[in-house]
Amino acid sequence: MKFAKQASWTLALAILGGALVSVAQAQNDQAARMKTALMSPARPQADKDRDAARKPIETVQFIGIKTGQKVVEMMAFGGWFTEVLSAAVGPTGKVYAQNPEFLTSRQGFAEQEKARHDRLGNVQAVHGDLAAAGIKDADAALTALNLHDIYNGQGGEAAAVAFAKSVYDALKPGGVFGVIDHVGIAGQDNAKFHRIQLQQAKDVLTKAGFVIEAESNILHNPADDHTKGVRDPSVAGHTDQFLIRARKPG
Repeated sequence: MKFAKQASWTLALAILGGALVSVAQAQNDQAARMKTALMSPARPQADKDRDAARKPIETVQFIGIKTGQKVVEMMAFGGWFTEVLSAAVGPTGKVYAQNPEFLTSRQGFAEQEKARHDRLGNVQAVHGDLAAAGIKDADAALTALNLHDIYNGQGGEAAAVAFAKSVYDALKPGGVFGVIDHVGIAGQDNAKFHRIQLQQAKDVLTKAGFVIEAESNILHNPADDHTKGVRDPSVAGHTDQFLIRARKPG
């Protein structure tokens, strides 16, 4: 009986070890593919110059975005993260790059967006609501440096919760939502500085139904004291940012 128990434990550990090796290999393969894609001559140099501060590979792997997945990018705007996510999911995956209609209606935006998406090959533009586009089974979603504008706008927290709820509805059960934003502090005009408090962002996510699973400090910058606007020359492109991984229960 003792031998049988030992054999069972040995088998279980071998299976666990094999699974961990498989996960590590998948992450290594993803990182190698992303490095190659992000160094592509077709990618704008201005975007490449932002990589060191924004840590694309570390961010994607913290959120848990994997090869072959369907991922929603909320408020894609200029497309820096669109390229990152395109590389992260690879040719077998898909990225839904969502943008609000006030932006997509601007002159020249649609043409630039189409050229980028055609070049990447695995990106689909979504103009307006995710629900209207029929997206409801995505594996993951991301929004970067956008939540503060919604929260600090006319609609306040309620508008931010509605935004997060639209993402919640677009994810499959168990799907993850990564949120990145400029760190704000209590007692100052964060709307003026284009910042948001970490707890405010977490409250928005939980009120939308998400469970906060983890936080990361990989985008932390101690040189930013949070008392300047994000476009101030002393912190522009290098603000202190929080990174949250939230999950839709399932």
